[in-house]
Amino acid sequence: MDVNSVKLDSRTVVGKKVRALRREGLVPVHVYGSGIEPTALQVEDRTLNRLLQSVGANIPVSVEAEGLEAENICFVREVQRHPVTEAILHVDFLRVDVSQTVVAEVPVVLDGAAPGVVLLGGVLLQNLLSLRIEAMPMEMPAAIHLDITGLDDFEKTIQVRGVSVGSDVAVLNDPDDMVVRVTAPRVEEVTEVEEEEGIEGEEGEEDAEGEGGAREGEAEA
Repeated sequence: MDVNSVKLDSRTVVGKKVRALRREGLVPVHVYGSGIEPTALQVEDRTLNRLLQSVGANIPVSVEAEGLEAENICFVREVQRHPVTEAILHVDFLRVDVSQTVVAEVPVVLDGAAPGVVLLGGVLLQNLLSLRIEAMPMEMPAAIHLDITGLDDFEKTIQVRGVSVGSDVAVLNDPDDMVVRVTAPRVEEVTEVEEEEGIEGEEGEEDAEGEGGAREGEAEA
């Protein structure tokens, strides 16, 4: 598979002083994991933004930097962002052993249109937006695609056990967990309260007329 790559530079600035790096358009990063000592590095924010638009926590990245081996297969493990501006503040890269399996959350993508929605007016409910996948680093899927064209009534669901993945990929979620289904449309029930209130109102008027008539009769007596 084609692997995205990024070249990182050495970093000597640490702690609170990294604010100065960010003002210069640089983002502090760490690379840690299998076979290496944790390494403090940095990269231009434009380069990092482009990379993160192409990869997630489940897509391998080839990382090159001074002091590291020629090629390091890594996964993005943590991205810290500014709470207001969403600017990237820090990124952790986890180096993995390409000969050992890894676990990652892989997004679920729904393909097609569900007849239960299009024809019956139902509501599509996706209970799991991602699945926990175990695979070799270079075999980790970018996404899990589910065909939902078979959801033609409100009784059918797609459970984890029904998700098709490659022979070298394992899904770690509970097989009985529901991934997606179509629920019946919410119909507002017509209550009888208004009708009952109307009947009570008419009865009340009749009672009032009866009482009024009785009082008039008493007055005449």
